[in-house]
Amino acid sequence: MDIIKVRAVSRTAAVAGAIAGVIREQKHAEVQAIGAGAVNQSIKAMILARNFLEQDGIDVVFIPEFVNVEIEGKIRTAIRITVEPR
Repeated sequence: MDIIKVRAVSRTAAVAGAIAGVIREQKHAEVQAIGAGAVNQSIKAMILARNFLEQDGIDVVFIPEFVNVEIEGKIRTAIRITVEPR
């Protein structure tokens, strides 16, 4: 499964649509963000995705965790949020 990577400049509606689409198809999505701006966009997108999915009768939960990822040879701490139907 691919991880939905969010940046500070990511469009909230586009990320929300991606999350909702993956949940509808695969019943499991992972969203990853590094930095305050990216985390902010991620949270707003998840709220919007939750609203999209509620219209289809799907209630979701979000499970956040810290993960270490390697970017350009350096280890960075990211926030990864698992999205699953309740």
